[in-house]
Amino acid sequence: MSIPFKSISISHRSAPLTIREQVALNEEESRAFAIKCKDLFGLQEMLIVSTCNRTEVYYNTPEDISSDLVKSLLIEKGLHQTQEYTPYFHHEADAEASLRHLFEVATGLQSKVVGDLQIPNQIKKAYQQSADLNLAGPYLHRLMHTIFYANKRVAQETSFRDGAASVSYATVALAEELSQAIAQPKVLILGLGEIGLDVCKNMEDKDFAEITIMNRTLEKAEKIAHDKPFRVAPIEDLWKEIAQADIIISSVRNQEPIITQAELKKLSILTFKYFIDLSVPRSIEEGIEKISGVLLYNIDTLKERADEALRIRMASVPDVRRIIDESVISFNDWSKEMEVSPTIHKLKNALEQIRKEEINRHLKGLNPQEAEKLEKITASLVQKIIKQPIIHLKAACKRGESDSMVDALNDLFNLEAYEEVDSNSPIQ
Repeated sequence: MSIPFKSISISHRSAPLTIREQVALNEEESRAFAIKCKDLFGLQEMLIVSTCNRTEVYYNTPEDISSDLVKSLLIEKGLHQTQEYTPYFHHEADAEASLRHLFEVATGLQSKVVGDLQIPNQIKKAYQQSADLNLAGPYLHRLMHTIFYANKRVAQETSFRDGAASVSYATVALAEELSQAIAQPKVLILGLGEIGLDVCKNMEDKDFAEITIMNRTLEKAEKIAHDKPFRVAPIEDLWKEIAQADIIISSVRNQEPIITQAELKKLSILTFKYFIDLSVPRSIEEGIEKISGVLLYNIDTLKERADEALRIRMASVPDVRRIIDESVISFNDWSKEMEVSPTIHKLKNALEQIRKEEINRHLKGLNPQEAEKLEKITASLVQKIIKQPIIHLKAACKRGESDSMVDALNDLFNLEAYEEVDSNSPIQ
């Protein structure tokens, strides 16, 4: 494939969270960086994907500007000591490898949690931004729609997206299940360490409950809640918030439980109250379910759910790879045909001009009905004449042997003498 498709990437596979979070781009930053790259490097097609686990840039240029893109990204984030961060980035100049990597990212094969349910929407948002900024040309448009179709096939033909394959996502799924019988459910997320953050991230797009987050450091909670559908409460209001919440998710690191039977008994529990303890050591005292109306789920329960879902997903990986292989082949066939599209259009244009010239020579003396019949007959002849060369040219594209046939057609019909039409027009 001669399309110069390249990529740069930093992900959970190459960098720790402390590095990834420094280079991650929010929506506003991603847009600003895309505009800067468009102006600075003259890019026509570009896709920026930035999530909690990866930041990647895909682009089309004959030149390899990956090193310059990495430096520009780091400077954009205020990280001027670029040499400290560049080793964490992977550069891919091979178009086939970049293409396949994007398919694997978009389907969830490269996700920290295999089969991540959020990644398709994140890819769609990235594509929408490219389209809005006029950074999506024929190649990227076709590529993204091929990816969307592959994702649809993965969802319909495999079990790759079934279940909740991480503890944090299983927690959110459980909370959603438990809240179904509650009129206006309230969820309290207590503790914003790594697992608490993951729960928050998986909750962002959910609207089944009012979500309150709480942390020992109020500033951290406020920062996480910025631009998110979360309410923030100070740790001093812990028992007030527990009294109001229907579902309490705790991932607080503490040597002793902070939620105890003694304190819970002081509350007037009129409806069911569900506690989910994700902490090690436990932050919720064992045995609180003895209190009427209280139910407790611990991390082992959630891990069993997640492990079973992950087992099912991993069993589907070969089928997902097969779908990706078929999609890549289909897309590569199209991209190769794009290379000969100008030749096909020149050939059509050349034959059409010859037809028009010959018709004009014989129009005199013909009545309107005869002229119309002549128009239809000659147009049909041209279509039949051009059909076989186009079929053979497309077949040669798939074999990677189109160059010699393009040269032969140019010589036979002197195509360069005819005006070239829009090479981005669809091939018939």
